Amino acid sequence: MGSTISLPAEETIPPVINRHFVMGCAGGLLVLAAAVASKSLWFLNFVHVLSGLLWTGIDLFMGFVIGPILRQVPMHARRPIIFRLMPKMLFLMPTLAIITGTSGYALAGRIGYLALPYPTFGWVIGALTVLGLLTVQGVGFLLPINLRIYWELRKPSPDGAWIGRWMRIFYRGVALQGVLQIAIIVIMARFVSGL
Repeated sequence: MGSTISLPAEETIPPVINRHFVMGCAGGLLVLAAAVASKSLWFLNFVHVLSGLLWTGIDLFMGFVIGPILRQVPMHARRPIIFRLMPKMLFLMPTLAIITGTSGYALAGRIGYLALPYPTFGWVIGALTVLGLLTVQGVGFLLPINLRIYWELRKPSPDGAWIGRWMRIFYRGVALQGVLQIAIIVIMARFVSGL
């Protein structure tokens, strides 16, 4: 049996769902809807670039800065950080992914990238492929692992060895997510410099 971690009596576990997180996500989705519905190419581009920068920046920061730091912190110190970080990330990252992907697709359609001839259209296929991989990995792999670890940590005596194994898998997934984010930056730089 793996080691267990005791929860200090004074530590309170914040709720997973916070109305501020829900309102922030709803606000972001309303801005997305307004950008897609508007005639302003600038506004749509702004929403796409800002959400993409936030999504990519947070992914890279979590994967290459916070992840390695948390791996070296003892579990009793890591636990309160995860309790406060995880609920925010559960709302923030999927929302940024939705806003970035949807606004990018709408922007590509308005600019005419979806009607490009081959082989130039390969860059569009590359962008959509990387976006698909990021989304599937984020929602189908990282999110479930996040939730499993979070719920295990909420137990009065979580299994530290089990959490450690899943955290190692999670950090590898986040590192891969970071590599995919760099790939999408390369592709977007190509779009900006001209196809």
